[in-house]
Amino acid sequence: MSQASVMDIRLAAERDLPRIVEIYNAAVPSRRSTADTETVTPESRREWFHRHEPQRRPLLVGEDQGDIVAWMSFEDFYGRPAYAHTAELSIYIAPEYQGRLLGKRLLQRAEALAPSLDIHTLVGYLFAHNTPSLRLLRASGYQEWGRLLDVARMDGRDYSLCIMGKRLEGAPAPLEAPD
Repeated sequence: MSQASVMDIRLAAERDLPRIVEIYNAAVPSRRSTADTETVTPESRREWFHRHEPQRRPLLVGEDQGDIVAWMSFEDFYGRPAYAHTAELSIYIAPEYQGRLLGKRLLQRAEALAPSLDIHTLVGYLFAHNTPSLRLLRASGYQEWGRLLDVARMDGRDYSLCIMGKRLEGAPAPLEAPD
């Protein structure tokens, strides 16, 4: 398989949930992409799956020759109405498909889809030691908007969290603060 894999992106169906969970669970032992310290089950993620409304906060899967190799979700940011135009983005790629530019493709799709979802701002929460994901976001114009020092503890070690964000083109310009 070539370095730049072919990937079709589509809305996730409930039948995809076991593979979505499998890809997510592959990230748990690395302590790089999730603060979950134990694997999850499809049943434990069913409610989360159903919160993803295709017209508002979709859950998408990436396929290579019919096999799901990645997924991406839009989540409400902070859950209050004033933040409705901001979404948290999560991207997970199967280990054997990492490093093949799939994250970049998913991120580009998210940004292209955002206006139709009435999303003006995308944010991501990443561990500060997740160098590949930080590199991807920075190369795509995301900036570090904050850092929470040593807020996660896993395996007796503390980890910091970076808050990365991007105001999307075409979004209404923020109002200037009065002097």
